[in-house]
This record gives sequence, structure tokens and C-alpha cells, in this order.
Amino acid sequence: MTSLLIADDHPLFRAALRLAASDSLPGCEVREAADLPGVLAALATEPDTDLVLLDLHMPGSQGLSGLAALRGQHPGVAVLVVSAHDEPRIVRRVLDHGAAGFIPKSASPAEIGAAICSVLDCGTWLPPALADAVAALPADPADTDLASRLARLTEQQSRVLALLAEGLLNKQIADRLGIQERTVKAHVTAIFEKLRVRNRTQAGMLLKSLDLGEPARVG
Repeated sequence: MTSLLIADDHPLFRAALRLAASDSLPGCEVREAADLPGVLAALATEPDTDLVLLDLHMPGSQGLSGLAALRGQHPGVAVLVVSAHDEPRIVRRVLDHGAAGFIPKSASPAEIGAAICSVLDCGTWLPPALADAVAALPADPADTDLASRLARLTEQQSRVLALLAEGLLNKQIADRLGIQERTVKAHVTAIFEKLRVRNRTQAGMLLKSLDLGEPARVG
């Protein structure tokens, strides 16, 4: 059975996505999460989830940080971004950071269903109105480089990095993940080496570049 996870903090929009998914894939299993911690917890429980429909702007996830966390911690799960951030340059960044496609929040149920089916069929999806504009944009070397650095992290290192970004100390991270503090220290050292930064401040600044600001409109 196909398994989908809808990640959006607006109940009405989650309901619209659920209806579109159910119409396009009768009998599929659809779960919901309203924030990034809920998304990660759901994927930890059901790691064989086929597809996540991810809002870029929700509690715990600002800009591309949620997408980066999902790609780092669950690289086998496809991600289809659904967002009011539909400027071509932002869509280009979404693709460069590993999303399989993009749906604007203004999309019709038919477009949402088509996007879901395309990605589940190992394809990609961009709305026709944006495809040419996005294709005309070159990848940003800074984004490509950052995505490459983040991809070098192990799943556990990605989890540690996310908690570092929240400002947690090593002991707090160890408690949160149920591991030894010395293990956290080893992960932090490896993270700094792979990201080519010297300390937490530099790592935080690197992640800050994933911010997008407020969407132009809210769906």
C-alpha cells in the first residue's frame, strides 16, 4: 500500500491535500503532521513512507531547513514541496536541495494528484506555468555546494546538526537522542569537518542561508 505523509500546519490545507491524494490514489495510506518534529517522529515510526508532501513554512521548519533535515535523516523518502513560495528562484533552490518536485499552494486538486503520481512513479514534477522559468535558471553554486556538504552527513549526524541549530548543548543532544555525550562530541567534530566550519556559530550561519523569509502569500 502506498504511504503518504502530509506535513503542513494548516488543517484545511492538509484536508485538501488528503482529498487530492485519496482521489488520485484510492486506498493509499495518508498520515498528517503539523510541525517538523511531528514529521520526523512519523518517519521514525514508519520509515517506509513513500512520499512526504512538505510545506516549507511550518513550526520547526523555516525555509529549506525542513527539506534539508528530511533529505539528511531519511534519504530514501521522496519529498514533494508544497508552498506559497512559488518564485522561480526559490523553486530552483528547492530542487537543488533534493526535492522531487514542487506544487504551489494555488494548485488545483488535479495538479496535486498529477504531481503525486509523477513523483511516486520515480519522476519529477513542476507546474507547467513555472517549468520554463525554473529550467532557465542555473543552479546557484552556493546552494549546490551546501547541498553537497549536507549530503555527506550520516543520518545521525544530520539529527545532531538539527539539534545544534536549536542551540542545544552536547549533553542535551545526548539526552534527546539517547546516546553518550562522547558520541555527540565525535559527531560534532565530524559535522564541522564535513561542513568545513570551525564552530557552532559558523555552522549556524551556514544553515541560516537556508532561510527564505515569509511567503508572499499564505495558502
